[in-house]
Amino acid sequence: MSQKTLREIAKFASGLVAADLATTIWFAYSGLLPLTSFGITFDEAMIWPAIIFDAALLTVLVHYSWHIGKIPALRERSYLMIAGIIFGVIAAAHFARILFQIDFAIMDWTAPHWLSWIAVLVTTYLCYMSFRLAVRR
Repeated sequence: MSQKTLREIAKFASGLVAADLATTIWFAYSGLLPLTSFGITFDEAMIWPAIIFDAALLTVLVHYSWHIGKIPALRERSYLMIAGIIFGVIAAAHFARILFQIDFAIMDWTAPHWLSWIAVLVTTYLCYMSFRLAVRR
């Protein structure tokens, strides 16, 4: 796929994300919440994360599709350090979930704690390998 085609797709996607952002803001201030659609209940607690995500995604899509500004090239070592930090934070969050017996539920499904043990092992390994490769570079 050519870069021009990708930019046109990004323009279309930015329109969709802008519409989603406008709809989310409208729901936030219209008093229609909580709202259930397709078995998912949307309430006030879900509004601000959705607005922040939509705004960030819209910014990235607009930046890419209309050539606004220049993105500095990220060196491989910097990329590996950032990835290592992110994996470390995720590993710490899963370990905290295990340590403090925090329940995590998605709709009706509650994630078992043994799943967090697997996540701790995988993300800790990825964190270690990211830092190890960053030091080698």
